[in-house]
Amino acid sequence: MLPVLEDLPDPSGKRVLLRADFNVPLKDGHIEDDMRIRAALPTIEWLLDKGATVTACTHLGRPKGKPDPKYSVEPVRERLAELAPGVELLDNLRFDPGEEANDAAFVDKLVEGQDLYVNDAFGACHRAHASIVGPPQKLPSAAGRLLAKEVEVLGGLIEKPKRPFVAILGGAKVSDKLGVMQALLEKVDALVVGGGMCFTFFAALGHKVGDSLLEEDQIGTCKELLDSGKRIVLPSDIVAMGPGDEIRQVGRSIPDGWKGLDIGPGTAAEFTDEIDEARTVLWNGPMGLFEDERFASGTKAVAQAVADTRAFTVVGGGDSAAAMAQFGLADDIDHLSTGGGASLEFLELGGHLPGIDALEKAHG
Repeated sequence: MLPVLEDLPDPSGKRVLLRADFNVPLKDGHIEDDMRIRAALPTIEWLLDKGATVTACTHLGRPKGKPDPKYSVEPVRERLAELAPGVELLDNLRFDPGEEANDAAFVDKLVEGQDLYVNDAFGACHRAHASIVGPPQKLPSAAGRLLAKEVEVLGGLIEKPKRPFVAILGGAKVSDKLGVMQALLEKVDALVVGGGMCFTFFAALGHKVGDSLLEEDQIGTCKELLDSGKRIVLPSDIVAMGPGDEIRQVGRSIPDGWKGLDIGPGTAAEFTDEIDEARTVLWNGPMGLFEDERFASGTKAVAQAVADTRAFTVVGGGDSAAAMAQFGLADDIDHLSTGGGASLEFLELGGHLPGIDALEKAHG
């Protein structure tokens, strides 16, 4: 069983180390979106209300084990001070090589002077890093509100989804999502595939894909998935760009010199029908290059369908969450997962992640 805040010894007068996921997008030293900081507030407020002193820690970017001003947590510290006065924030965990190496001495340094540990960093739970798996071996530990909610919702997709259960996967590479595809095909009633990864499936069906994204080493795997007898829904038309930046709609065979960059309107309608008929929907990954307005229609159509459906909806992954926010639809989703890679690995591994296993083991 995953221990939750109520399972902790009385936090009154205690020092609590909180592992948060404040890995926020920064531009020129300013936070572009503080969602991840605000997401930790229910846990922080509960601990403060109980009389605890909270010290938070987080990673930020990929500083490669040494201090780098580009990845300073100072902007996060300032925002946290506004939202939760009195909560201390340690320096970027990844400034120390001991974090990613899960070094015992670094764990000791983190827990020194602390009485309790709370992990609320779902987005980092798939990493066996010092701040994630170390403290539960040393201190009474629990999952924060955010982590507990992720485990409850994503666990429900594995255990008892309402049917039909439709998963929509987009993004660039089949290889990034192969494991979760194979796991989901055992669970879902339909797997809807868009984004750059669809072209490797097209190639597996014998179509030419022009200059589109293609993982040649995955063609055989895609063929196996298509031959598995499971229901995989692929695009029927594509918006492609060719010589001189000409844009036109094509079928599954992409002419030489052309590159598929979005699903077409016919596909958007077909995918919308799949979503409308579902009772549970999981979406991870955009349908095209949605940052470019010319290739945003497919992602926008799927986002709108996911927002409009009566189904229980879960959206995971940074790009999908960014798309929902960009189109003003984030509030219409039942659960917006804070962990892209973590949510996919959670589903792929049947609910097991290093950070979750560490908490359960310590509690059990």
